[in-house]
Amino acid sequence: MFGGGSMHDLSLYEKKMISDEEFPVQMFVNRIEKPGMYCPPHWHEHIELHYIFHGQGTFYLNQKPLSLGEGNLLIINSNELHMGISNTKNFEALVIIFEMKSFSKEVANYNVIFQSLVNSDAQISELLSTIYEEEKEKKMGYKLAMKGKIYELISYLLRHYVVESQTDRENTRRIRNLNRLNMVLQYINDHYPEPITNRELADLIHISEYRFCHIFKESIGQSPLNYINEVRLKKAYNLLEQKEMTISEIATVVGFQDYNNFGRQFRKFYGFAPSKVWELS
Repeated sequence: MFGGGSMHDLSLYEKKMISDEEFPVQMFVNRIEKPGMYCPPHWHEHIELHYIFHGQGTFYLNQKPLSLGEGNLLIINSNELHMGISNTKNFEALVIIFEMKSFSKEVANYNVIFQSLVNSDAQISELLSTIYEEEKEKKMGYKLAMKGKIYELISYLLRHYVVESQTDRENTRRIRNLNRLNMVLQYINDHYPEPITNRELADLIHISEYRFCHIFKESIGQSPLNYINEVRLKKAYNLLEQKEMTISEIATVVGFQDYNNFGRQFRKFYGFAPSKVWELS
């Protein structure tokens, strides 16, 4: 799931299997030692937490950027398209992934939406630090202790960081739209060097161009053209790291016909010029 893989490795939907019935949670520390891709775009039914130990990064939830730093907690809700970029040489985060129904079917039925970013909360920091220490030390009963602390964490988040609840109909519609867009996003990933039109993408899922643009903007948070350009820019970043082509050649290879436009778009998205990547690599 994580790492600096190429855009061709993109798997937009992840079917997560957590088979430990005693501790139905996937938990690990993710470490990145250079700026760049932290995790590629994907979505799943599980809730995913990232507690930042060190470094700074940018996460995109439904393509909306969130800046992260030490002590921040990122909450990725169920069925939320997300990706992350490390902005510093060293980036380290505790990642916890679980299904709400594994802890409370009652709460899962509410389809709650948590606040995406918690900047600083001493109670959350203490709970996550305890969970991390239990996992590291693995003393007798550590899974039971971690499970208890995760119950505490969920209860605390429910009482302090819920922003809305979705109806079953809204949740079903959200999943249906994401499933529809899987084919579109994979097509973009496979054909980004070529000219791509909204009409072409709408035809893939057999709806009108107007309806397609509406669903895309609602689900992804931006227009198809902006998303396509971001895919091109992320591929360009990977190619720049390899130092095998000139900037002009890379711009053409990833689908930008205008070199100056490529430079402007790159600086706008990453905050620095393409040549800076060579200095960072």
